[in-house]
Amino acid sequence: MNIILTVLEIVAPVFLVAGVGFAWVKAGFEYRIQFVTRLAMTLAVPCLIFTALMKTQADLATLGTLAIAGSVGYAVIGVLSWGILSLAGLDIRTYLAPVIFGNTGNLGIPLCYFAFGQVGLEAAVVMLAVTAIWSFTIGIWLVAGKGSAGKILKEPMIAATILGALFLWQGWETPRFLTNTLDLIGQMAIPLMLITLGVAVARLTPARVTTAIWLSIAKLALCTAVGWGVGLAFGLTGAIFGVLVLELATPVAVTAYLLAEKYEADSNAVAGLVMASTLTCVIGLPLILGFLV
Repeated sequence: MNIILTVLEIVAPVFLVAGVGFAWVKAGFEYRIQFVTRLAMTLAVPCLIFTALMKTQADLATLGTLAIAGSVGYAVIGVLSWGILSLAGLDIRTYLAPVIFGNTGNLGIPLCYFAFGQVGLEAAVVMLAVTAIWSFTIGIWLVAGKGSAGKILKEPMIAATILGALFLWQGWETPRFLTNTLDLIGQMAIPLMLITLGVAVARLTPARVTTAIWLSIAKLALCTAVGWGVGLAFGLTGAIFGVLVLELATPVAVTAYLLAEKYEADSNAVAGLVMASTLTCVIGLPLILGFLV
């Protein structure tokens, strides 16, 4: 019973805040998702990443190991997912990138923070950076047939990660007034990301429901198993191990739908996958947390 209550305490705030965004749209209120997303991803999230890394007590080598483990996890998931999609006769260009890369930002960071506290937050921002790097290169190449490596250098999240890692490595700190300012801006990130997630899901129109449901269940099982196996192989323990498993197991990100629409893949099918995988994780992620906490 105590485990169930603990899991509910972790998961409930995540889905309730996302539910605020969902209910906001369904009530007919305006929500400029493009503006809010830009505000979060270019200002709030980079500040959160930088301050979390600068102030972390975690060993830099441990975070580096997590980054490598995350990259290996994505590679293994990619190979296995390609096999599953090929056997099922599904379009690789439409489905592969969404199955590989989960929602490590809007859902992953809050979930890891509530599950493992500050240590979980610090590890989660590392996984977010890893996801961003591979999404803007391999992910776009899978959908569009061309990479976007140059775009990485323009991403504030990547710059914040590099700068935060540099400050951590050198033991530097910004002046207190600046740290407090960056902290305050960074605190916007988690509620903004969760509300925006709810808004985005509320506006999606699902398609190919049966395919979306079984593929979402397969994604959750596959990514959890790979995360667990890779974490053990790299000797990760505690919160770092938990973050790796949870971040790899997160549902399909809404950005996958936007990329599919931009590069003329089957965006309706991806929209259905986003919704189905998010709903699947409402049940699946608490079960995973039950084993982790």
